[in-house]
This record gives sequence, structure tokens and C-alpha cells, in this order.
Amino acid sequence: MARPLRIEYEGAYYHVISRGNAGEHIFKGVRDHRKFLEYLEKAVDRFSIIIHSYCLMPNHYHLLIETPYPNLSRSIQWLNVSYASYFNKKRKRSGHLFQGRFKSILVDADEYLTHLSRYIHRNPVKANIALNPGAFPWSSYPAFIGNAPVPDWLETKFLLSLFGREERERIINYRQFVEDNNDEVFHNVTTAMSAGCILGGEKFVKWVTDTFLPGDGNIQEIPQLKKVKSAVPIEVIIQRVCVEYQCCPRNILEKGHKDNMARDISIYLARDYCGMTCCDLGNQFGGVSGAAITARYKKIASTVENNDSIKRKVDNIKMRISDAQAHNVSR
Repeated sequence: MARPLRIEYEGAYYHVISRGNAGEHIFKGVRDHRKFLEYLEKAVDRFSIIIHSYCLMPNHYHLLIETPYPNLSRSIQWLNVSYASYFNKKRKRSGHLFQGRFKSILVDADEYLTHLSRYIHRNPVKANIALNPGAFPWSSYPAFIGNAPVPDWLETKFLLSLFGREERERIINYRQFVEDNNDEVFHNVTTAMSAGCILGGEKFVKWVTDTFLPGDGNIQEIPQLKKVKSAVPIEVIIQRVCVEYQCCPRNILEKGHKDNMARDISIYLARDYCGMTCCDLGNQFGGVSGAAITARYKKIASTVENNDSIKRKVDNIKMRISDAQAHNVSR
């Protein structure tokens, strides 16, 4: 199974979701909810994480987390293992409580923090288990709007500060923001993600990928990395290869030219950067099969690795591609 992409750094924000194995309930009573929150409080103290919002649904949970230290994986693994041990011991059961690895979405806090908090707090309404967010007792929303005490480990002040100057004004504005049923003013956080793991605008996604994702990472092992790194139109790649090899696009896209290194390099880069299937790439390159694209990719990858001259040309083209992407993002 491919491991999920984890990008961890100081001061990062995440939307964390962990589901019950096979869709089973992970909370079956009041004691379960309270025990999970006890472990969450211990995780805050133990790992110095900051919880901005939470919601404990019957078969999964949502957390909006800030990590002053790059330790998200350690924090959530400890939380899940601790709670699962309690849950299994209480019911004399064995086996996995949670469904595989937890899901974490890196969040551009400047753009999506408030919308994500709203999304988390509205989950019970979306699932038809509460008429309104305030009627659901197992989320942080009652604490946000003054209907429940704010536990020491829950951070509400930062989010509320974005909704006004005075405390009463902030609560009123945040409540209206969350309980407004007009979806036209609600950013759908499930459709604004890149590769299912980064929630943010183009500049944020580019900053994350350029800063934290290795250029020579195993993109086959981490499928999300391939998707994140693949936002380059094939036309851009062809154009940059043409500049390096001083040829025209037709010489690259038409099959039948022997010893055509420009075409080979284009196929090699397109497979890594374009996010297209091999069959679709085959159609782009003159109607060859997907298998032919795969075979050509493997051959040219070996050539690039072992031929310094060709590797330098490929590096030059990659720099031109990065420059083109940076120009598009900054516009």
C-alpha cells in the first residue's frame, strides 16, 4: 500500500481525519467521547500541538491542528494508539480500530482556516445527525459560541479574532458564518485541494512543493507527490525542450524520427510532470501505445542517470519549466 504523503514543518496547519476500520463506530458512548478528549488533551501537553477545532463523529473524527514543531505523525499515532488500546480493552476486543493510516491535509491558514473550521463544525449537520452545529455536543463549536466552557487545551481565540474586535461581536459573527446555510458563500474545502493533500492557493502549493518535496523523490512510491509535481502543461515541456535542442514541436510529437533525443527527453519529462496516463501521453506523441511510453521512459531514465551531458540538458530544461511555473503563479 502506498504510504500517505506527510509534509511536516514548524508552524504548519493540518486537517486531520481518522476513520473507523471498515466504517465501524469508534465512539459508542459518552465515556468513549470523553476518553478520546482526555487523550487529545494529553497529546497537546505531550507534543505541544495546538487544537483549533474538532468534531467527533460516530465513525471518524476531524481535527484542525497547528504544529509548532514538525511532529504531526508522532502526535496522531500516539493519540490513535492510546485511544484504540482503551477502546479494545474496555470491550475485550482485538484488532485494528482505525482504518489504516490517518489522513492529513496541509492547510494554507491565511486562505482556508476559517472555512475549514466551518466545515468541521458543520459535519454533524451534513451527516444528518444534528439539526444545527450547536445541537451536537461532541465538537468544539459549543465552546466557540459560549454554550460550553472552553477547555485549557482548545485554542479558540485565534479563530475568533478573525471575526471582529470585541468578544461578543466575534462570537456573533462566527456563529452566523458557521450556521449560514447559503453554500454560495461557503468554500468547499473538498474541491480546492491539490493531490488530495494540500489545501491552498497556487502560491502556497508552489511554496510547499519547492521547499519540502524532494526533486529526486520516489514519485511512484508516493502517488500524491506525482500529482502535486505534475501541474505542467505538456505544451510548456515541448516548448522548453525545443529551446534546448533547437528544434520544432513537430519533430518531437511526430513518430518515425530515429535517434530523436528531443522526443525521448520530452516523453521522459512529460511522464513525470504532466500527470497524464501513459495511454494519453501516447496519443500526444503520435498515437503510440502506453506500453511504448513506459518502455521509452525507462530507457531514457537510465540514459539520463548515466550520461552527464544529457543530464545537464535535462536539468536546464527543468529549470526553464520551473521558471515558467513561477511566472504563471506570480501573475
